Amino acid sequence: MKKALCICVILCVGFMTSSCATIFKGTMEEVEFQSSPDRAEVYVNGDRIGQTPIAIKLASKESYTIVFKAEGYKEQSYHIQNKIGAGWIILDILGGLVPVIIDAATGAWYSLDQKNINAVLQKQQ
Repeated sequence: MKKALCICVILCVGFMTSSCATIFKGTMEEVEFQSSPDRAEVYVNGDRIGQTPIAIKLASKESYTIVFKAEGYKEQSYHIQNKIGAGWIILDILGGLVPVIIDAATGAWYSLDQKNINAVLQKQQ
């Protein structure tokens, strides 16, 4: 009987101290960048990250400005926004206060609105 009670307490504590989005989704999301023409330079919030095609992990709780540059072509800009997943909030509330605090602090309940950007660059005249 004591063993069953201990297991039940451990499971309850584990459930109450966990957070759904942090466990199941995480705080980072992979975003893929392609371009036409290939090998365009990709800048995320002003920092060069490489050439297309490339995939990188971005923090879900942030918004980003993406710029594609290639010699002889006009720059192309995109914006990646984040949004809160209502389902994660509902699950956290059902789990208690601790999951809400953890997911809010880590930003795990946010999702990025784009996972794949394909830039078509126009030639400069």
